[in-house]
Amino acid sequence: MNAFQMIFDWKTYILTALAVISFSSFVAVLFGQTIPGIILAFFKVASEYVILGAVFIFALAWLIKAKPHNRPKNYSVVVFDVFGKKSHIDGLRTEFKTHDVAWSFMKQYKEAYPFCNFALVSDIPKADKPTIFRYI
Repeated sequence: MNAFQMIFDWKTYILTALAVISFSSFVAVLFGQTIPGIILAFFKVASEYVILGAVFIFALAWLIKAKPHNRPKNYSVVVFDVFGKKSHIDGLRTEFKTHDVAWSFMKQYKEAYPFCNFALVSDIPKADKPTIFRYI
């Protein structure tokens, strides 16, 4: 009868309940906070490295692709008549040092002479023919 009483003793149930509660609390903390926290921290760091690598690859590709431009030192405005042949209009300035000034003069010439076309041309050192930058 002593063994039978031991089975139904309330102390055994209390100890078992405390053990189950503490173990389930440990498992809940482990799977609810610790493991997700570690995984989230890993993916946060990994995503930072992926973004940093993508930026580095983009910058490297841009540096390789963007070669220093040898800008021309002189620009010329060439006048074309209605038939597409080169022509000359007296009193027009055709030689310029900068691209922006030449482009500005070309726009003014187009307004003053609407039946003529104008090309912004320059000689690039490695090219066989003059290069047309703008045409209006």
